Amino acid sequence: MIYPKAIASLIECFQKFPAIGPKSAQRMAFYLLRMPQSEVEKFAKTMLDVKQNIKTCEICFNISSTSPCEICSSASRDRSVICVVAETKDLIAIEKTNEYKGLYHVLQGLISPMDSIGADDIRIKELLNRLVNEEVKEVILALSPSVEGEATSLYLTKLIKPFNIKVSRIAFGIPIGSDIEYADEITLARAIEGRREV
Repeated sequence: MIYPKAIASLIECFQKFPAIGPKSAQRMAFYLLRMPQSEVEKFAKTMLDVKQNIKTCEICFNISSTSPCEICSSASRDRSVICVVAETKDLIAIEKTNEYKGLYHVLQGLISPMDSIGADDIRIKELLNRLVNEEVKEVILALSPSVEGEATSLYLTKLIKPFNIKVSRIAFGIPIGSDIEYADEITLARAIEGRREV
């Protein structure tokens, strides 16, 4: 069936989301058509609000409504420890455990030669600048145990060791090949408690 141009454009937009194929995009488009006008307007306003009001923290690269973010601004956080994560969703998963009280650094990706993502494409340089300018005693690598996570962890370890800073990794209570964001709070809490020096 040939869709009207507006619906075809909407389906095409939904297909740009990760893991959304043509059938799912089509279902989403038709669901949106059935929504009341007020709900569609609220949905559109919410998307615009997020784009306009969410910033990236100038220190840790977490997403926030302020910069520096609430975590970097907090006087109660332990400034001698930085937990390195790939994405903000990983930071949120760790925060839900209520076990970790240090600072974070969001790399905004992992080294992945297959996807043409190198060390210069993620926030490694900014992490190293923080290690020079701040009194950090430990860096915890909380990266998923995937091929990309392992490669990034090894690369970071080699770069951080000359700073005479302890480098540890979260324990592998998280199954190999899974993402941190899908782990439950207990597994993440134990992984942080059982971290080991690299």
